[in-house]
Amino acid sequence: VQLQASGGGLVQAGGSLRLSCEASARTFSNYDMGWFRQAPGKERELVVGIWSDGRREYSDSVKGRFTIFRDNTKKTVYLQMDTLKPEDTAIYYCAARWRIYEPMKADNIEYWGKGTLVTVSS
Repeated sequence: VQLQASGGGLVQAGGSLRLSCEASARTFSNYDMGWFRQAPGKERELVVGIWSDGRREYSDSVKGRFTIFRDNTKKTVYLQMDTLKPEDTAIYYCAARWRIYEPMKADNIEYWGKGTLVTVSS
């Protein structure tokens, strides 16, 4: 499975960005999809995930500000980021795994996209 992410960039604090990730998987609907991020000097962390059955997992730091949704017909997952803060600055990675019905973490991800940089200026 190949993942192609896009949509990163520079934005001022309080602004919005939308990331997109298109997958090459033939049965995209059977995959759990997620977005992770990694800031300099920090470990890669889950931002938000959406399972194949539609359940979502959100990091506490982004609840109420970020929204994940998927379009199975387009084999694409989106991350809508609103009210961005400087601490959201990181490289964001699209991630995929075959559905396993357990919390998403870096260790159980099968496929990674190339990162896209999000920079939030204060």
